[in-house]
Amino acid sequence: QVQLVESGGGLVQAGGSLRLSCTASVRAFNIYTMGWFRQAPGKEREWVAASGWRTFNTSFADSVKGRFTISRDNVKNTVILQMNNLKPEDTAVYYCAASLGGGGWAGWGRGAQVTVSS
Repeated sequence: QVQLVESGGGLVQAGGSLRLSCTASVRAFNIYTMGWFRQAPGKEREWVAASGWRTFNTSFADSVKGRFTISRDNVKNTVILQMNNLKPEDTAVYYCAASLGGGGWAGWGRGAQVTVSS
């Protein structure tokens, strides 16, 4: 069973940066693909970024490519989402999740609020 806790987030002006952290309580964290998702008010949850078990294997949604980075520490069981050049449309609750493949994600935490003012 995967348990994830997000932290970080907050309020920032457009163009600013924020850092989200996700800590996992799970055995063999290193074998999981870790992902970040977000859900804006009135919208469906969307995938933002993912990091495979190999730390260099990352992918991003087109909407954040070039502005967000994802990194992980397989010793500390954490995954970080660094968000730069934030835009008002990035405002959402951000969640991390874990996957062992097959398209299924688990361990949803309570999320972290990110608000970007114009």
